[in-house]
Amino acid sequence: MANLLYRLGRFSYQRRRLVAAIWTFVLVALGVGALTLGGSTSNTFSIPGTESQRALDALSKDLPSASGASASVVVKAPEGKTLMDPAVKAAVGATVTQVAKVPEVIAAIDPFTSKAISPDGRTGLISVQFDKAADELSKDSTEAYDNLKSLSTGDLQVVPGGQVVGGPPEIGSTEAIGVAVAAVVLVVTFGSLVAAGMTLLTALLGVLAGMAGLFIVTSFTEVSSTAPILALMLGLAVGIDYALFISSRHRSQLAAGMDEEESVARATATAGSAVTFAGATVVIALAGLSVVGVPFLTAMGLAAAATVLTAVLVALTLLPALLGFMGRKVLPRKLRKTAAAPAVEGFGFRWARFVTRFRIPIVAVGIIGLGVLAIPTQDMRLALPDGATAAAGTNQRVAYDLSAEAFGPGSNGPLVVVVKSDSAATSAALVGQVSAKAKGLADVVAVQPGPASKDGSTQLVSVIPKSGPASQETADLVKNLRDTVRPLETGGSTISITGNTAIGVDVSNKLTAALPVYLLIVIGLSFLLLLLAFRSILVPLKATLGFLLTIGATFGITVAVFQNGWGASLFGVDSPGPLVSFLPIIMMGILFGLAMDYEVFIVSRVREEFVHGKHATEATIQGVGHGARVVTAAALIMAAVFAGFILVHDPIIKTIGFGLTVGVLIDAFVVRMAIVPAVLSLLGDRAWAFPKWLDRITPKVDIEGDSLQTPKEQHLVTAD
Repeated sequence: MANLLYRLGRFSYQRRRLVAAIWTFVLVALGVGALTLGGSTSNTFSIPGTESQRALDALSKDLPSASGASASVVVKAPEGKTLMDPAVKAAVGATVTQVAKVPEVIAAIDPFTSKAISPDGRTGLISVQFDKAADELSKDSTEAYDNLKSLSTGDLQVVPGGQVVGGPPEIGSTEAIGVAVAAVVLVVTFGSLVAAGMTLLTALLGVLAGMAGLFIVTSFTEVSSTAPILALMLGLAVGIDYALFISSRHRSQLAAGMDEEESVARATATAGSAVTFAGATVVIALAGLSVVGVPFLTAMGLAAAATVLTAVLVALTLLPALLGFMGRKVLPRKLRKTAAAPAVEGFGFRWARFVTRFRIPIVAVGIIGLGVLAIPTQDMRLALPDGATAAAGTNQRVAYDLSAEAFGPGSNGPLVVVVKSDSAATSAALVGQVSAKAKGLADVVAVQPGPASKDGSTQLVSVIPKSGPASQETADLVKNLRDTVRPLETGGSTISITGNTAIGVDVSNKLTAALPVYLLIVIGLSFLLLLLAFRSILVPLKATLGFLLTIGATFGITVAVFQNGWGASLFGVDSPGPLVSFLPIIMMGILFGLAMDYEVFIVSRVREEFVHGKHATEATIQGVGHGARVVTAAALIMAAVFAGFILVHDPIIKTIGFGLTVGVLIDAFVVRMAIVPAVLSLLGDRAWAFPKWLDRITPKVDIEGDSLQTPKEQHLVTAD
């Protein structure tokens, strides 16, 4: 591999104008395609093969009017009045008229007809039915619905609620904070505005290419609204890191006196090999989400994987070309005219010697400390987001709180029982039996008959829980209700439970069942990849065990903040609650890939020193010492990019951003910079032991660039 990348780096340097022109053409073509072909993203959580999804599919076929998005507009009378007061009742009637005029609304039922009035008479719900699913509604429709709040007067407070007003998360100025911090870290690391700017530019170009390609794809297939944010988050982080790693190696070689063209080629061959393997592990981890069998997770994983792959291609082709344009300007001014600078051992070497000296206490403290941080993980609860998790002050959150206060928290998440048989009479009889059984269950406050299909064969029953949609009590109710009504099915009749909580339960169950398979495939493939790269069994095994420490501590801290509420206000979390159902598997996939990034960055240099003749402990010191500055900068940059997303109002993005920030800092500074070198020092030469029979059948990829060495050049190949 080193030879192939060496030739690629040299070609990109020599033909830099051609390479730059090709990338310019690609970027322009993708930009035009995104503007002309780009479709819209989706908020749908479709889970094929689950009971809740089968119920929704049945509704879409037999009762289309009930399969579209439904919502409730909360109306509340002022203090001292009720909805029955003449002026207030007139205001309610006028509001219902305006709700019915919202595009794509097919029904707006006033609270007097539906009897949806609170016991104190002050609060009512206007039931709204759309003719399309929430993610298929037009922008005009969602904006008109959201603007119903402007109907509020002194006689009536009007708040539109439901999932309809929860649009896709937007990319705003808060995400730019991470990029700004990354720019500062790059300037400090390189001591050169040119080098920092070039590294940041290549990362941004890679992200633009990846994002443009993703928006083109939205015109051909359904893509989750979270996918672009995730792709942007990862693309920026790994794009900067990969460019930093290669640029840093090139700069150190230039400072040691190497020729510019040779330095670019060698940096692409050595650091580029590490980037290739690191990128491959991230891509495997993200693309592996496809095995879960959940469409929106597959789309998210593939979108992010494509952006990471683009970042790797940019780092291996466009970056060497830009390095050719910059020449020695990538060095600080004081080094540009110097033939060679003397090597100076910095803090990284002192840290590496400290770690190898106190290796046993460091391993013990690291493992025990991360184990303690992982303790809250055992209390993790999962659910789909609802109005309770929306940002304070938003229509969705205000409507949720008003409805919960007036009718109880369960009013925000009714369970829907879909009864289907071969005749109206049979379905009607089943509805009666279902209603009777449901009323006898704990945590049920009301059971109401719903609409029926034209032939009456499909009928609905609404079950109002006592507890909120995301509570464990409602999740238990879903299970109890299913167990209770399933024996009522006879012949060709079916009874299915759906609704937001039921969908959340099904999502969690499916993801939990798929998680072992996912981890087996992803960790297995990555283990083989690292075995191929390092020609060692213990090193990939150590890398995997280190990841388990990282993910345990990360989940523990995330649960403590977002679910248990410890310090939640510091991160803009208004209402702590269950984590979103797909968070664990998403976090595992991303953090595993990123953990292997730092593993490859550090250990590849350690192996490089080892195969070039240094003792195992000294190779560890040299590898960590040379790589500490780059890995520290890379981790701070990646954490800064992820941290910028904590400021986003969307609770899903906020939680993912927080978890990835914590995970990167733990993995880079505790696991890879402390525990890993300590363990390598403990293992000594055994870390690099490789069975002869396995060595004979394992292809040699030469990640350390040993095949590029010549006796005359050995003294020039230096570290970053």
